[in-house]
Amino acid sequence: MAKTVKPLQAGEAKLYGSIGRLTWPIVLQNLLSAAVTSADVVMLNFVGQEHISAVSLAGQYSSILFMIYYGLGTGATMLCSQYYGKKDFQPIEVVEGIALRFSLLISILFSAGALLFPHLMMRVFTPDAALIEIGVSYLRRVFIAYLCWGIVEIYLAVLRSIGRVVIATVLNTAAFSLNIFLNAVFIFGLFGAPRLGAAGVALATSISRAVELVLVLIVSAKSPDVKLKASYFFLRNRLLFRDFLQMALPALANDVSWGLGFSMYSVIIGQFLGSDMVAANSFVSQVRSFATVLCFSVASAGGILVGQILGASRQAEAERAASAIMKLTVLTGLIGGAFILIFRGPVLNFARLTPEGKAFLGQMLLINSYYVMGSAVNTTLIAGIFRAGGDSRFGMICDTIDMWGYGVPLGFFAAAVLRLPPMWVYFLLCTDEFVKWPWVIRHYRSKKWLKNITRDNLFADVP
Repeated sequence: MAKTVKPLQAGEAKLYGSIGRLTWPIVLQNLLSAAVTSADVVMLNFVGQEHISAVSLAGQYSSILFMIYYGLGTGATMLCSQYYGKKDFQPIEVVEGIALRFSLLISILFSAGALLFPHLMMRVFTPDAALIEIGVSYLRRVFIAYLCWGIVEIYLAVLRSIGRVVIATVLNTAAFSLNIFLNAVFIFGLFGAPRLGAAGVALATSISRAVELVLVLIVSAKSPDVKLKASYFFLRNRLLFRDFLQMALPALANDVSWGLGFSMYSVIIGQFLGSDMVAANSFVSQVRSFATVLCFSVASAGGILVGQILGASRQAEAERAASAIMKLTVLTGLIGGAFILIFRGPVLNFARLTPEGKAFLGQMLLINSYYVMGSAVNTTLIAGIFRAGGDSRFGMICDTIDMWGYGVPLGFFAAAVLRLPPMWVYFLLCTDEFVKWPWVIRHYRSKKWLKNITRDNLFADVP
């Protein structure tokens, strides 16, 4: 028995080591991403509650865009990580070009909306005239960021899919650090700059995203393998395009459906629960972002690793890797919940909210101390492990039914029809992750996601 246990222990140690090497740069990247948004809230805390609320609502469009880019990026990662595991690099260039075409088109549409129809975009979330005007000043200055972001995110997703997570993290670190610095400059009017408040947040974001795109182009020029070239936009392969559509579009639909559904939660809060709940939710979102950094990073790293192993046709090892990732997910989910409980007091002391807003904030943080576990498990399985094997359709169906057949209708019914107290509505909204657990866990145990999705001789006879 001892001889059979030792190789398994060694194999597990190797898997955990591989997960750790991929995870820590993503942790740093996600921490900095959360820090940028939190810096917005922290700095705007000294400007006024209305600015916090307006940026929180206007920022929902960035959240939707992030979900779109994340869906396209993970769609590209599904294919690129497996072809990298197979040591076949030409398909990676084609997939990158396909994803870039989609992301650039979507970026242009959102940028045009922010520039031409900002009032309409804000009215979706709130009827408050003061919040609308502040939000409009934000949207009119953030449209440049949308254009740059779409290109950057796809390229960095491809870099991460081949294991070059450190470079992706360094690029994000530079952009995020610049963003935080410029936030302070334009929010408070430092160094002779105009004091812009919420509009300063958008300007800082646009400048930092533009700088990040320039850095990406520099890295691409020096990269020995994955590059960012205009010629990739025109690469064609019918089979790869079909594979991308079959895998990336369900992932994109999944993330957009989930992102829109989660944005509808903000609509429910903004339209029916009042500005105190909106402001409290702004703080809760930032705390939750930090609390989920570890578990979401494990999900991303795990998806990359499992994809590379499957691409090399090592199914048994991929199954063991998925099991190790799930153990880490539960552990990091517990850590995230403890984080929220530990920092609940300091956050309440710091937040410059009305007494009612602070009361809401305290209760919402308690709810989120266990909500992060539901989010951690579902994200790891749906967006990490399942997609690593090319299985994005299950997540699309599961999340769409959960958000649009359960969460959103329940929230509107509780707020608009039953007119329940705000905290009861919020509690009901935070049951969405746990409702889908039985189906998600059963699909994981079925092992239907354990698939090698690569093809041979892609460029022999197919144009």
